[in-house]
Amino acid sequence: MRKINEIFYSLQGEGFHTGTPAVFVRFSGCNLKCPFCDTHHEDGVPMSDEEILREVNKYPARMVILTGGEPSLWIDSALIDMLHGAGKYICIETNGTRSLPEGIDWITCSPKAGSKLRLTHMDEVKVVYLGQDITPYEQLPAAHYFLQPCSCRNTQETIAQVLQHPRWRLSLQTHKLINIP
Repeated sequence: MRKINEIFYSLQGEGFHTGTPAVFVRFSGCNLKCPFCDTHHEDGVPMSDEEILREVNKYPARMVILTGGEPSLWIDSALIDMLHGAGKYICIETNGTRSLPEGIDWITCSPKAGSKLRLTHMDEVKVVYLGQDITPYEQLPAAHYFLQPCSCRNTQETIAQVLQHPRWRLSLQTHKLINIP
């Protein structure tokens, strides 16, 4: 059984896959407590892998995004294999502090200041900009780097950082701007 906060269908609102239809599997719980997090970690219901798959299969999207909280607290190879067996393209949004099972198709790492990363590969780095020095994140092993304002409150400062550090791209929380889940 895995503790699920919610499963819903929407458009990816952030990072590389912005605008892509996806099924979001939001897990409960996290090993970090970031003040800007938008997940209520105490909420959730236990679901079996079969129940998760049934819910995911209600929607036409091939892309499934495992998110949280911190999904690495709950996922394993069995879940990844089951989703692949159903023809799904699996993405994860993780803080990178825990190892991941093999076979995830796209890894988005959203590192948090002071946490020790355990990932040796990631497809994209997505940093919520809070005024921190972003140059250390450029050493992370990724192909894409996104800087994101914190809940759209510091957009101009984030744009200024992207202009000063052209390796980075701006990632807005599009889903919040257009009022979708």
